[in-house]
Amino acid sequence: MVEMTETSQILNSATGRSLILLDEIGRGTSTYDGLSIAWAVAEYIQDRGHVGARTMFATHYHEMTELANRHEGVKNYTVAVKEQNEDVLFLRKIVEGGADRSYGIHVARLAGLPPPVINRAREVLAQLEQGSSQQTQLGPQVSGLRPTSADPTLPPPHPLIEEVRQIDLFSMTPLEAMNRLAELQRRLEEDTNNKSS
Repeated sequence: MVEMTETSQILNSATGRSLILLDEIGRGTSTYDGLSIAWAVAEYIQDRGHVGARTMFATHYHEMTELANRHEGVKNYTVAVKEQNEDVLFLRKIVEGGADRSYGIHVARLAGLPPPVINRAREVLAQLEQGSSQQTQLGPQVSGLRPTSADPTLPPPHPLIEEVRQIDLFSMTPLEAMNRLAELQRRLEEDTNNKSS
């Protein structure tokens, strides 16, 4: 909330003569929410009809490099890296262009996270990159930090579950939360009735 309040103040008071420095907008929420917010903020600032200010926008969302292909005046810069086997060396040099992937796991290893955590993170990342994001496949066993296999006897999770996870209750009034819950309950009942008929 603090980050969003600060971002709101920046967007509502900036002009075309402003210099805006932003770092990791959208980091305090889910990946899709965070990326969506960061993307929309960057477009809003870039658009001369809204702000049109000079801006440095640091982000770990490498997908945002696409903005340079879609909007005039947007340029990507990244820290140069040298990859050798599984090691990454950050060269402390800024070069034009965008990163094609994130180096978060490499940074975690450099920071000293235990090897089992790093290994498990690599496994989860590989599964996510293959599009396999079911909770049953990603859930670690407590003892060995190993993925559990999906149980084919369990039904797939209901589509509304992810929608419920995305709800930001703290940005809603009590009445809005009750109305949203009533809507979800109605949709769940409709879905159940449709399946039974």
